[in-house]
Amino acid sequence: MAGEAAEVEELKTPLNVSGMIGLIVFYLLIFCAGIFANKILKRKSRAEIQKNQVSGKAEDMMLAGRDINYFIGIFTMTATWVGGGYINGTTEAVIKNGLVWCQAPFCYAISLTLGGLFFAKKMRANRYVTMIDPLQNKYGKGLGALFYIPAFSGEILWSASILAALGTSLRVICGLNDTASIIVSACIAMTYTLFGGLYSVAFTDVIQLICIFVGLIFSIPFMTVNDAVTSPLRSSNVTMFPEKTTYSAFFGRIDPADAGLWVDYAIMMIFGGIPWQAYFQRVLSSRNTSVARVLSFSASFGCFAAAIPSVVIGLITMNTDWEATDLGASLTKADFKLAVPLTLLYLTPPAVAFIGLGAVSAAVMSSTDSSILGVSTMFTRNVFVEVFYRKASDTFTTWFLRGTIIVNTCIAMLIAILVKSVYGLYLICSDLSSSSSSPILHLSSTSPISPTDTE
Repeated sequence: MAGEAAEVEELKTPLNVSGMIGLIVFYLLIFCAGIFANKILKRKSRAEIQKNQVSGKAEDMMLAGRDINYFIGIFTMTATWVGGGYINGTTEAVIKNGLVWCQAPFCYAISLTLGGLFFAKKMRANRYVTMIDPLQNKYGKGLGALFYIPAFSGEILWSASILAALGTSLRVICGLNDTASIIVSACIAMTYTLFGGLYSVAFTDVIQLICIFVGLIFSIPFMTVNDAVTSPLRSSNVTMFPEKTTYSAFFGRIDPADAGLWVDYAIMMIFGGIPWQAYFQRVLSSRNTSVARVLSFSASFGCFAAAIPSVVIGLITMNTDWEATDLGASLTKADFKLAVPLTLLYLTPPAVAFIGLGAVSAAVMSSTDSSILGVSTMFTRNVFVEVFYRKASDTFTTWFLRGTIIVNTCIAMLIAILVKSVYGLYLICSDLSSSSSSPILHLSSTSPISPTDTE
């Protein structure tokens, strides 16, 4: 199998000036959209309604006035899940072990469906601000705040996996240093989040999700007609029911001894994909319970559909004679996480490669800002205000939230710089959520709350 190749020194690409210019233009577009989103979404016809839906400026920044409609909501919910780690990690998993072991797309789609069925309506109807609110109502402010620890760990690792995916992509296509790419991208997402909160995050998600779908889908036809790609695709890779002496490298296989492991991973991802503040922040910011549920179901479809281009790119990567490309060498295990940027760079014309790069960059920002805002919201409200400083003014809370966003961004950047496997971080995120947050969140949100349960 391809994943059994030995690791070698990471690929290095000379600095690409035209690619840098295109990337700067794209980042400026996203940055400006994020900065002005607050004014666009808080138009006069909705400003008064938004003001009455929240308790102050801090909550308004966290939940966008609880005024997210169907259109923006579907885009922002889907974009939150479809990050750089999702795109690069899906391709990496297909190449390493085959499609049957690429479980994240359908498992997370099931998670969103379950969230819409069992949590969205109840959480929005109770007008919670974060997913920790019902935990604190049930177990008390202090004990409930402890559940921030696994939530923080999962969200930060998620952000780190996303930033790490971008770092590798920009290094391959533009020749940028991983560390510089991660820092610049994270700082841009952090800056417009500081200005507009969820207003900016949701508005930029619309642009970013369009870039993701258009960029990747537009790039695939150019990859398939490249002379280095086998045409037709090798039957040994795509045969669903191969001969007994072999198996499909693309579809992969599940050995009887690994069946339990496969089921364990699936359960972990499905139930570990529910307790995310980035998800509940969209649910709780919806205009009503109906919007909250529709967002979950629509994002479930969008999440699964967004994985299809990544799977196709994985198949193309497996059927490419890389020695016949300008790369001049076969891919090794160390290169699998670079499959998306490598196919863009070596199998498509330069202009197309930069469009694809824009798609990957958009995917990173669309999830990074959401995750950082979510984890910062929980710490500000459920730990700082509810436990340590209940008399904090609205203005002080708002500035504390901004400071927390900066700190959490720095933590995510540090982990991203040190990370090795994008898909591996995805598994760790789900493991933390499924084993700690998911069961307790389910119990606290479904069981009745008596006066003795709260402080």
